[in-house]
Amino acid sequence: METIRVAIAGPRGKMGREAVKMVEEAANFQLMAVVDSKNEGKKVRDIDGLPASDAPIYTSLEECLTAHDVDVLVDLTAPAFGKKHMEIAFAHGVRPVVGTTGFTEADIEELRKTAEEKGIGAIIAPNFAIGAILMMKFAQVAAKYLPDVEIIEMHHDRKLDAPSGTAIKTAQLIREVREAKEQGHPDEREELQGARGANLDGMHIHSVRLPGLVAHQEVLFGGVGQTLKIRHDSIDRTSFMPGVKLSIETVMGIDTLVYGLENIIE
Repeated sequence: METIRVAIAGPRGKMGREAVKMVEEAANFQLMAVVDSKNEGKKVRDIDGLPASDAPIYTSLEECLTAHDVDVLVDLTAPAFGKKHMEIAFAHGVRPVVGTTGFTEADIEELRKTAEEKGIGAIIAPNFAIGAILMMKFAQVAAKYLPDVEIIEMHHDRKLDAPSGTAIKTAQLIREVREAKEQGHPDEREELQGARGANLDGMHIHSVRLPGLVAHQEVLFGGVGQTLKIRHDSIDRTSFMPGVKLSIETVMGIDTLVYGLENIIE
Protein backbone atom coordinates (compact mmCIF):
# COMPACT_ATOMS: atom_id res chain seq x y z
CA MET A 1 0.00 0.00 0.00
CA GLU A 2 1.52 3.31 -1.12
CA THR A 3 1.77 5.96 1.58
CA ILE A 4 0.00 9.27 0.91
CA ARG A 5 1.83 12.29 2.34
CA VAL A 6 -0.63 14.76 3.84
CA ALA A 7 -0.49 18.36 5.09
CA ILE A 8 -3.41 19.84 7.02
CA ALA A 9 -4.40 23.51 7.18
CA GLY A 10 -6.45 24.46 10.23
CA PRO A 11 -5.30 21.85 12.77
CA ARG A 12 -6.69 23.61 15.86
CA GLY A 13 -10.26 23.86 14.59
CA LYS A 14 -12.77 21.27 15.67
CA MET A 15 -12.70 19.57 12.27
CA GLY A 16 -8.95 20.03 11.96
CA ARG A 17 -8.23 18.28 15.25
CA GLU A 18 -10.21 15.23 14.16
CA ALA A 19 -8.47 15.22 10.78
CA VAL A 20 -5.02 15.29 12.40
CA LYS A 21 -5.98 12.31 14.56
CA MET A 22 -7.41 10.41 11.59
CA VAL A 23 -4.33 10.96 9.41
CA GLU A 24 -2.02 9.94 12.26
CA GLU A 25 -3.98 6.73 12.81
CA ALA A 26 -4.40 5.72 9.14
CA ALA A 27 -1.88 3.10 8.05
CA ASN A 28 -1.60 4.51 4.52
CA PHE A 29 -1.23 8.21 5.45
CA GLN A 30 1.78 10.18 6.71
CA LEU A 31 1.29 13.58 8.33
CA MET A 32 4.07 15.76 6.90
CA ALA A 33 3.18 19.16 8.41
CA VAL A 34 0.32 21.43 9.44
CA VAL A 35 -0.46 25.05 8.68
CA ASP A 36 -1.76 27.16 11.54
CA SER A 37 -2.33 30.89 12.06
CA LYS A 38 0.14 30.75 14.97
CA ASN A 39 2.58 28.34 16.66
CA GLU A 40 5.23 28.74 13.93
CA GLY A 41 8.22 26.49 14.59
CA LYS A 42 6.45 24.24 17.08
CA LYS A 43 5.50 20.60 16.60
CA VAL A 44 1.98 19.18 16.50
CA ARG A 45 2.65 17.43 19.81
CA ASP A 46 3.11 20.86 21.45
CA ILE A 47 -0.56 21.75 20.94
CA ASP A 48 -3.01 20.61 23.61
CA GLY A 49 -5.52 18.09 22.31
CA LEU A 50 -3.48 17.05 19.25
CA PRO A 51 -1.63 13.74 18.81
CA ALA A 52 1.99 13.31 19.87
CA SER A 53 3.28 13.93 16.36
CA ASP A 54 6.65 15.39 15.33
CA ALA A 55 5.09 17.05 12.28
CA PRO A 56 6.15 20.72 12.14
CA ILE A 57 3.80 23.72 12.23
CA TYR A 58 3.98 26.54 9.68
CA THR A 59 2.08 29.79 9.47
CA SER A 60 2.74 30.02 5.71
CA LEU A 61 1.29 27.40 3.37
CA GLU A 62 3.79 28.49 0.73
CA GLU A 63 6.71 27.72 3.06
CA CYS A 64 5.14 24.45 4.16
CA LEU A 65 4.72 23.09 0.64
CA THR A 66 8.17 24.32 -0.37
CA ALA A 67 9.83 22.55 2.57
CA HIS A 68 7.98 19.23 2.31
CA ASP A 69 7.11 16.73 -0.41
CA VAL A 70 3.32 16.67 0.05
CA ASP A 71 0.78 14.71 -2.01
CA VAL A 72 -2.47 16.07 -0.56
CA LEU A 73 -3.40 19.27 1.25
CA VAL A 74 -6.47 18.97 3.49
CA ASP A 75 -7.85 22.47 4.04
CA LEU A 76 -10.26 22.90 6.95
CA THR A 77 -9.77 26.59 7.60
CA ALA A 78 -12.33 29.29 6.72
CA PRO A 79 -14.10 30.50 3.56
CA ALA A 80 -11.68 33.43 3.22
CA PHE A 81 -8.72 31.07 2.72
CA GLY A 82 -10.12 28.12 0.75
CA LYS A 83 -9.58 29.42 -2.79
CA LYS A 84 -6.20 30.99 -2.03
CA HIS A 85 -4.93 27.76 -0.48
CA MET A 86 -6.12 25.75 -3.47
CA GLU A 87 -4.23 28.04 -5.83
CA ILE A 88 -1.04 27.66 -3.76
CA ALA A 89 -1.48 23.87 -3.70
CA PHE A 90 -1.89 23.74 -7.49
CA ALA A 91 1.25 25.85 -7.93
CA HIS A 92 3.19 23.22 -5.95
CA GLY A 93 1.64 20.22 -7.70
CA VAL A 94 -0.27 19.28 -4.55
CA ARG A 95 -3.80 17.87 -4.66
CA PRO A 96 -6.22 19.84 -2.45
CA VAL A 97 -9.09 18.34 -0.47
CA VAL A 98 -11.12 21.28 0.81
CA GLY A 99 -13.85 21.31 3.44
CA THR A 100 -14.29 25.07 3.60
CA THR A 101 -17.30 26.60 1.87
CA GLY A 102 -18.08 29.97 0.31
CA PHE A 103 -17.04 29.10 -3.25
CA THR A 104 -19.07 30.68 -6.05
CA GLU A 105 -19.92 28.77 -9.22
CA ALA A 106 -17.39 30.97 -11.03
CA ASP A 107 -14.72 30.06 -8.45
CA ILE A 108 -15.37 26.36 -8.96
CA GLU A 109 -15.15 26.61 -12.74
CA GLU A 110 -11.95 28.63 -12.54
CA LEU A 111 -10.36 26.13 -10.13
CA ARG A 112 -11.56 23.18 -12.22
CA LYS A 113 -9.91 24.69 -15.29
CA THR A 114 -6.63 25.04 -13.39
CA ALA A 115 -6.83 21.47 -12.07
CA GLU A 116 -7.40 20.08 -15.56
CA GLU A 117 -4.66 22.20 -17.13
CA LYS A 118 -2.19 20.87 -14.55
CA GLY A 119 -3.63 17.34 -14.49
CA ILE A 120 -4.04 17.58 -10.71
CA GLY A 121 -7.04 16.19 -8.85
CA ALA A 122 -8.97 18.32 -6.37
CA ILE A 123 -12.06 17.81 -4.21
CA ILE A 124 -14.26 20.45 -2.61
CA ALA A 125 -16.75 18.90 -0.21
CA PRO A 126 -19.45 21.08 1.39
CA ASN A 127 -20.04 18.12 3.71
CA PHE A 128 -17.84 15.10 4.42
CA ALA A 129 -20.50 13.06 6.28
CA ILE A 130 -21.61 10.07 4.21
CA GLY A 131 -25.09 10.30 5.74
CA ALA A 132 -25.39 13.92 4.62
CA ILE A 133 -24.48 12.91 1.07
CA LEU A 134 -27.21 10.26 1.13
CA MET A 135 -29.66 12.87 2.46
CA MET A 136 -28.88 15.09 -0.52
CA LYS A 137 -29.24 12.21 -2.98
CA PHE A 138 -32.58 11.14 -1.45
CA ALA A 139 -33.80 14.74 -1.59
CA GLN A 140 -32.96 14.96 -5.29
CA VAL A 141 -35.00 11.83 -5.97
CA ALA A 142 -37.94 13.09 -3.90
CA ALA A 143 -37.98 16.46 -5.68
CA LYS A 144 -38.94 14.78 -8.95
CA TYR A 145 -42.30 13.90 -7.38
CA LEU A 146 -42.72 16.58 -4.71
CA PRO A 147 -41.35 19.83 -6.17
CA ASP A 148 -42.52 22.06 -3.30
CA VAL A 149 -39.55 22.05 -0.95
CA GLU A 150 -37.88 24.11 1.76
CA ILE A 151 -34.55 23.51 3.50
CA ILE A 152 -33.73 24.16 7.15
CA GLU A 153 -30.05 23.91 8.06
CA MET A 154 -28.87 24.13 11.66
CA HIS A 155 -25.29 24.65 12.80
CA HIS A 156 -23.20 25.76 15.77
CA ASP A 157 -23.02 29.49 16.38
CA ARG A 158 -19.32 29.72 15.39
CA LYS A 159 -20.10 28.97 11.73
CA LEU A 160 -19.24 31.94 9.52
CA ASP A 161 -21.31 31.39 6.37
CA ALA A 162 -25.04 31.13 5.82
CA PRO A 163 -26.65 29.29 4.21
CA SER A 164 -24.32 26.35 4.69
CA GLY A 165 -22.52 24.83 1.75
CA THR A 166 -24.53 21.66 2.28
CA ALA A 167 -27.83 23.53 2.00
CA ILE A 168 -26.72 25.30 -1.17
CA LYS A 169 -25.46 22.04 -2.67
CA THR A 170 -28.75 20.33 -1.79
CA ALA A 171 -30.72 23.08 -3.52
CA GLN A 172 -28.44 22.86 -6.56
CA LEU A 173 -29.01 19.11 -6.82
CA ILE A 174 -32.75 19.59 -6.51
CA ARG A 175 -32.64 22.33 -9.15
CA GLU A 176 -31.30 19.77 -11.63
CA VAL A 177 -34.61 17.85 -11.50
CA ARG A 178 -37.08 20.61 -10.58
CA GLU A 179 -38.28 23.55 -12.65
CA ALA A 180 -37.99 26.93 -10.96
CA LYS A 181 -41.21 27.89 -9.19
CA GLU A 182 -42.16 30.38 -6.51
CA GLN A 183 -43.70 28.71 -3.49
CA GLY A 184 -46.27 30.05 -1.07
CA HIS A 185 -49.08 32.53 -1.66
CA PRO A 186 -48.46 34.81 -4.67
CA ASP A 187 -49.27 37.85 -2.50
CA GLU A 188 -47.15 36.71 0.43
CA ARG A 189 -45.19 39.44 2.23
CA GLU A 190 -42.55 39.41 4.92
CA GLU A 191 -43.54 41.34 8.02
CA LEU A 192 -39.90 41.04 9.10
CA GLN A 193 -37.25 41.07 6.38
CA GLY A 194 -35.71 37.65 5.89
CA ALA A 195 -38.57 35.74 7.49
CA ARG A 196 -38.87 33.47 4.47
CA GLY A 197 -35.13 32.83 4.29
CA ALA A 198 -32.90 32.76 1.24
CA ASN A 199 -34.41 31.97 -2.16
CA LEU A 200 -32.92 29.79 -4.87
CA ASP A 201 -35.27 29.22 -7.84
CA GLY A 202 -38.23 29.54 -5.47
CA MET A 203 -36.85 27.13 -2.86
CA HIS A 204 -36.49 28.79 0.56
CA ILE A 205 -33.45 28.03 2.71
CA HIS A 206 -33.48 28.83 6.43
CA SER A 207 -30.35 28.99 8.60
CA VAL A 208 -30.31 28.36 12.36
CA ARG A 209 -27.22 29.11 14.48
CA LEU A 210 -27.17 27.98 18.11
CA PRO A 211 -24.62 26.72 20.63
CA GLY A 212 -24.90 22.99 21.19
CA LEU A 213 -25.54 22.18 17.54
CA VAL A 214 -22.96 20.59 15.25
CA ALA A 215 -24.38 20.14 11.72
CA HIS A 216 -27.99 19.28 10.94
CA GLN A 217 -30.30 19.64 7.96
CA GLU A 218 -33.93 18.97 7.14
CA VAL A 219 -35.35 18.95 3.64
CA LEU A 220 -39.12 19.39 3.84
CA PHE A 221 -41.41 18.43 0.95
CA GLY A 222 -45.11 19.20 0.70
CA GLY A 223 -47.77 17.74 -1.57
CA VAL A 224 -51.53 17.40 -1.63
CA GLY A 225 -52.49 15.82 1.68
CA GLN A 226 -48.94 14.80 2.59
CA THR A 227 -45.49 15.94 3.69
CA LEU A 228 -42.09 14.27 3.60
CA LYS A 229 -39.10 15.13 5.80
CA ILE A 230 -35.54 13.97 5.06
CA ARG A 231 -33.14 14.79 7.90
CA HIS A 232 -29.50 14.22 8.70
CA ASP A 233 -27.70 14.96 11.97
CA SER A 234 -23.98 15.02 12.65
CA ILE A 235 -23.77 14.87 16.42
CA ASP A 236 -19.99 14.56 16.52
CA ARG A 237 -17.29 15.69 14.10
CA THR A 238 -15.90 12.17 13.89
CA SER A 239 -18.82 11.62 11.49
CA PHE A 240 -16.90 13.60 8.86
CA MET A 241 -13.66 11.61 9.01
CA PRO A 242 -14.61 8.61 6.78
CA GLY A 243 -15.45 11.14 4.08
CA VAL A 244 -12.17 13.01 4.56
CA LYS A 245 -10.26 9.71 4.34
CA LEU A 246 -12.14 8.67 1.20
CA SER A 247 -11.44 12.07 -0.38
CA ILE A 248 -7.69 11.86 0.32
CA GLU A 249 -7.54 8.41 -1.27
CA THR A 250 -9.75 9.36 -4.22
CA VAL A 251 -8.05 12.65 -5.11
CA MET A 252 -4.84 10.78 -5.87
CA GLY A 253 -6.50 9.07 -8.83
CA ILE A 254 -8.32 11.95 -10.56
CA ASP A 255 -7.17 14.83 -12.77
CA THR A 256 -10.05 17.29 -12.40
CA LEU A 257 -11.91 19.12 -9.66
CA VAL A 258 -14.86 17.29 -8.09
CA TYR A 259 -17.39 19.41 -6.21
CA GLY A 260 -19.42 17.36 -3.76
CA LEU A 261 -18.73 13.98 -2.18
CA GLU A 262 -21.81 12.55 -3.90
CA ASN A 263 -19.73 12.41 -7.08
CA ILE A 264 -17.18 9.95 -5.66
CA ILE A 265 -19.40 7.54 -3.72
CA GLU A 266 -21.48 4.81 -5.28
